[in-house]
Amino acid sequence: MLFFDQFRKGGQRLQTLAIGVTLGLLLLLAGLWYIQIVSAKRYRASLETQTYRTVRIPATRGKLLDRDGRVLAENRPSYNLNLYLEELRPQFQDAFTKARAGRRLTRAERAQLSVGVRWLVASNTIDRISRFLGETSTITDRDFRLHHHQWPYRPLPVRENLSPAQIARFMENAPNLPGLDIEVQPLRHYARGSMAGHLLGYLTRDDMARDDDEGGFSYSLPSYEGAVGLEYLFDDELRGKPGTKSVVVNSLCYREGEMIWLTASPGHNAVLALDLPMQQAAFEALRSLGPGTRGALVVMDTTNGDVLAMVSSPAYDPNEFVSPLSHDRWAVLNDPRLRPMFNRATQGAYNPGSIFKIITALAALEHGLDPHAQIQVQPDPRRPGRGAIFLGRRKIDDTAPPGDYDFKRAFMHSSNSYFVQVGLRAGRDRLLAMGQQFLLGRSFGLGTRQEVSGYFPSPQDVLGLWTEGNVANVCIGQEITVTPLQMAVMTAAVANGGKLLRPRLVHRLERAEPGPEGVVAKAFPPRLLGELEVNPHSLAIVREAMLADTEEPGGTGFTAFQRKNPVTGQITPRIPGFRVAGKTGTAQVKKGATVIDHITWFVAFGPYDNARYAVVVMVESGDSGGRTCAPVACQVFEALKQRFEPAQATAPRLASRE
Repeated sequence: MLFFDQFRKGGQRLQTLAIGVTLGLLLLLAGLWYIQIVSAKRYRASLETQTYRTVRIPATRGKLLDRDGRVLAENRPSYNLNLYLEELRPQFQDAFTKARAGRRLTRAERAQLSVGVRWLVASNTIDRISRFLGETSTITDRDFRLHHHQWPYRPLPVRENLSPAQIARFMENAPNLPGLDIEVQPLRHYARGSMAGHLLGYLTRDDMARDDDEGGFSYSLPSYEGAVGLEYLFDDELRGKPGTKSVVVNSLCYREGEMIWLTASPGHNAVLALDLPMQQAAFEALRSLGPGTRGALVVMDTTNGDVLAMVSSPAYDPNEFVSPLSHDRWAVLNDPRLRPMFNRATQGAYNPGSIFKIITALAALEHGLDPHAQIQVQPDPRRPGRGAIFLGRRKIDDTAPPGDYDFKRAFMHSSNSYFVQVGLRAGRDRLLAMGQQFLLGRSFGLGTRQEVSGYFPSPQDVLGLWTEGNVANVCIGQEITVTPLQMAVMTAAVANGGKLLRPRLVHRLERAEPGPEGVVAKAFPPRLLGELEVNPHSLAIVREAMLADTEEPGGTGFTAFQRKNPVTGQITPRIPGFRVAGKTGTAQVKKGATVIDHITWFVAFGPYDNARYAVVVMVESGDSGGRTCAPVACQVFEALKQRFEPAQATAPRLASRE
């Protein structure tokens, strides 16, 4: 045989090499035989007991931006420390062996001991990392058992939102801390805190798969959904499309590996009508009354309905809701008097008081009231220097002194007697019909879970129910309720000549990743809800009276907008070159026959010659509309002038009806 002849003739080195190769081949064949024949049953059982868990990966939530692209809400990376229980199995086994100590246990006792030692190992591991991080973190036996029985393949959260120093300490000690790892997830962040909290809303955490698009998932990684405000209104658009990954788990439900199937797509960005500098100015103006102020402030563009600022006080910080709230903090946020969670600008329904005299005036003027005719205000026998009106045995107090009043003087002094008389002459039906023209008693359909419609009946609703006294109450803004946002729409309509504009909160939705179709995913143009069927001359008379209220001595808003030199007596405007027209109001809040509180108002527009902005201020428990609310509005108008007037010579065209 040629091969063996050559092998025998070869040297010792060739023979040694040939023997080594032969032994290697034999060893390889033996290994293949062991894996494929001897171990086949074990591997087949392992494959049969493995399963896949599909996991929902939340998308990055879209940003909330002001009209010029300034960030109001965005996402920041949160470095979360997780404990992977499957990596602690050797420690579990050692602890179980020591705890058992050769004892014979029943199956139930073994199961109970197994969970107990797992909790002990996990708790000790968490305690060790807590010392490294310099912060206390613990897990109760109950919480561990819940996690172990329901989601053993999921990581166990140890600490969320680690600081840079804590990350550095962990990375330094990571080799000595098996089973722990850092995961990066996007976390919602509201850059301006409580400044626009009510309008933006807040998120609630949802760790369970409950939405329609989550039905096929085994579980969802921590995700958030909008609870109220714009976060709720555009929740579907902001949250984007979730991704998917698969987690391989063994028969003990421990994770053995994972793989991304579908990458998550980020949500759209929402560009608001809000102007951040104006929001800040409005926030500071209302806060100037004190930290416990209960009120609201709305700034609206009278040409297109843009809500440039919306403030409710007290406010809350939406960042607080990203992490679980303590019971003490939740109690503070639900204080029955301050109600920080309550958006007073759209949820608060209040008696309008004397600001409703604008509508009473229009109803009377349309009925033929001569604005120059004199109407007498009778003196109040019990209050020297004050007027009153008597309806049978009932007396309605008047803050204006007795005397003869024409329309402008009565409007400036906010005479109850005058407006009750002209309102009764116009009649209940005309009065209520005029209020309905301003859409009172109707909501605007904001969709933020924060809106009420107030109470304003139709003539048919109160037919046979209302007496002359009820109608008299409505003439001066009692027995009905409105929201500050509704009063902003009313004021804007008076300023712009009768156009009722839907409040616009959002300009457009933009794609986070622009494609061939462009950046804008959806636009929200201005909407015209209707036009007042009122003679333009009547509106002009009311606007002139509103201007007199802030510019002529005796007007209830005079001292807030004019400055008098104590030496020379010269009167100068507080905002030079910017004339403001407004109306104050104070409404009584009664419990039975007892007055328990006052709601103070100031509604205004400016600049008078080129009306562009409507401002509404409402404060609960205020002193009066002129002393409490008007100075706040003056601060806002001053900020409006500094912000917009130098750059805009003319007002844009009014919105048209869709």
